[in-house]
Amino acid sequence: MADFADIIDQQQMKEHMQHALVTDTVSHAYIISGENGSGKEFIAKTFAKALQCENRQDKGDYREACNECTSCIKALSDNHPDIITITHEKPASIGVDDIRQQLRDDVVIKPYESRYKIYIIPEGEKMTPAAQNALLKTLEEPPSYIVIIILTSNINAFLPTIISRCIVLPMKPVRDDSIIKFLMEERHVVDYKAMLCASFARGNVGKALELASNERFETLKNETIDLVSKLKNLEIHEIMDRTHAILENPDGEEKGSKKGIDLDQYADFMDILLFLFRDMLVYKATGDDTHLIFTDKVSYISSVTADCTYEGINGIIKDMEIAKNRINSNVNIDLALELMLMGIKEHL
Repeated sequence: MADFADIIDQQQMKEHMQHALVTDTVSHAYIISGENGSGKEFIAKTFAKALQCENRQDKGDYREACNECTSCIKALSDNHPDIITITHEKPASIGVDDIRQQLRDDVVIKPYESRYKIYIIPEGEKMTPAAQNALLKTLEEPPSYIVIIILTSNINAFLPTIISRCIVLPMKPVRDDSIIKFLMEERHVVDYKAMLCASFARGNVGKALELASNERFETLKNETIDLVSKLKNLEIHEIMDRTHAILENPDGEEKGSKKGIDLDQYADFMDILLFLFRDMLVYKATGDDTHLIFTDKVSYISSVTADCTYEGINGIIKDMEIAKNRINSNVNIDLALELMLMGIKEHL
């Protein structure tokens, strides 16, 4: 159910929206800014449903939609005539015609059955300058009944004149303990996996959910750690062959590929390595597996840390940072990974 009580953390944003609902001081335009998968659309729909609700109720700490009136039922089924989501045919951009036809020319029509006419613009950063200027004309003289909610993963993509006419609500990273509790209680994820997903999600609930339900990630984790465990006995060509196999997209698609390597796979691969060596440092310092991320790899971590020095593990982490910087600077990705993995092999 899309209620404020279901929004994990984001207390500042919830307080702002609650104040608007309680005091009836709703702005004509908002920008919700945050990473992809952070829950922007869920929050926008929750706010829109509550704004249109015919019988709001106090439930616990929040003024919530009743979820029973005609307006709520339509909103929950994404079939409310006065809650409009802007779409675009071109996947990479929202053009001026999209904004003109679906929003600017439509705002002159009063709400069909509710108090407000709410426009939600997902992927707002894809609006072209012409589209933003078309939207600006509405923002400069908005009808009293409209509310525009722009969702974006890049606030810097907007014209300053757009930002100045909107209330900007940034998403905050969700605490790991909140994500773990949500995964375990609501999605019935086992504790060690919930902790692992929360660590890798870095405060992004959407990513945590994806990791929890994605067998690919579990495979990637196991293959990456298996590669590290066998580095000492592999020649460089064997290391790179196995690395390429790990970093290929299993579905045969190249999502943001770079020289044949899937960048989503690469990012998770590097995170797995980083957290693995972080676990080694923690275990070497404490001898305790309580705070490890890879709790299912304690035996391997224990065996490595018995022989590896602090300087060696720190050297590995430094090699990883160098590799990341090289790849971000468009150095040959194969060369950067090869140098990093050879450095890891020497330090282990």
